[in-house]
Amino acid sequence: MQFDSFNAFLEMGGYGFYVWLSFGFSTVLILALIFSSVMGHKRVINNIVIRQQREKKLRQARKSRKKNTLKPSQEVSQ
Repeated sequence: MQFDSFNAFLEMGGYGFYVWLSFGFSTVLILALIFSSVMGHKRVINNIVIRQQREKKLRQARKSRKKNTLKPSQEVSQ
């Protein structure tokens, strides 16, 4: 389809309102999807970091607890 002027292009043969409304609505939805995906990705990464820190602390606590429980038993056996 060829248009004689830019105004004719915007009017789209009388259906311009519906055409541009659908384009605008689609653009808003795609931008919302991109924003939601980026924020969800950041949230997942933050949760992974928090979980790794928690697991590291638990490993250190188990290691120190194991170390502390071994010392008295070694002293008793000597």
